[in-house]
Amino acid sequence: MESLLQVRVAARQLVAEDIAAYEFAPVDGAELPAFEAGAHIDVHVPGGPVRQYSLFQLPDGSQRYRIGVLRDPQSRGGSVRLIDTVKEGDVLSVSAPRNHFALHAGPAHAVLFAGGIGITPILCMAEQLSREGRSFELHYCGRTPARMAFLDRLHGASFAERVQVHADDGAPEQRLDARASIGAPAADRHLYVCGPTGFMDHVLATARELGWTEAQLHREYFAAAPIDHSADGPFEIELKHSGRCITVKADQSAAQALIDAGVPLSLSCEAGVCGTCQTRVLEGEPDHRDLYLTDDEKREHFMPCCSRSCTPRLVLDL
Repeated sequence: MESLLQVRVAARQLVAEDIAAYEFAPVDGAELPAFEAGAHIDVHVPGGPVRQYSLFQLPDGSQRYRIGVLRDPQSRGGSVRLIDTVKEGDVLSVSAPRNHFALHAGPAHAVLFAGGIGITPILCMAEQLSREGRSFELHYCGRTPARMAFLDRLHGASFAERVQVHADDGAPEQRLDARASIGAPAADRHLYVCGPTGFMDHVLATARELGWTEAQLHREYFAAAPIDHSADGPFEIELKHSGRCITVKADQSAAQALIDAGVPLSLSCEAGVCGTCQTRVLEGEPDHRDLYLTDDEKREHFMPCCSRSCTPRLVLDL
């Protein structure tokens, strides 16, 4: 089990309608672990769940972690509880940063797409790319400017000329034309997208239609669609290194079965969007229900937090 960091809410500010930015400082003055753009932290919401939030600003020497939170009544409850109950001065437990959405290495051009609260990791990416003198452009989409966080920050940034804002209620000529914005694929171009599932699916599908390869497409989902568990049945997991067989009950996740059996397994989102529990499959056919793995990755891996098995047994590299 990883050790948690104790942080104090040093600042809380509304940055758009129903969106708050939080600034966390270490309680004991210790140095917070460093991170790069695309990283997120797990926040243990007091009296509630553990939720993942992207860090929207690079380390600046101030020993702060900064997250943006959308109060979404349709979510699983973490964001509502956080915004409604957590105030300046409160102490929270958070994880060290994890990064499953890192920027590519090298000089390739980055095309960044943010939808709504998806601006949080994308803003950090733009900041890092600018700091490193790398080529990029940023397309920020939302329903209306009042609900789009960090617009002032973007307009005042040194890279403001690389940012295009697309509001649904704005003039027709400024609305997103996904095909034109994505453009033709090239070996020296990478695309990054974060935001609501429908927005991300549209951007990714358009890029694929234009001929972009999966290796050039990078995404991070904030939430998974509800899964129908009515037809779930039991199956077995065999641990390759010990030969143990563990039964996964119909009403139990594979991850929970492994943890209950004493198998070390890192969990974070428990919804198949963050990649923390990614596990290698040696035999059997997984029933993939995640939004993280690419089609190529699904040939050898699966997410035990949400996925199940199409075959009676899966053999895992554990």
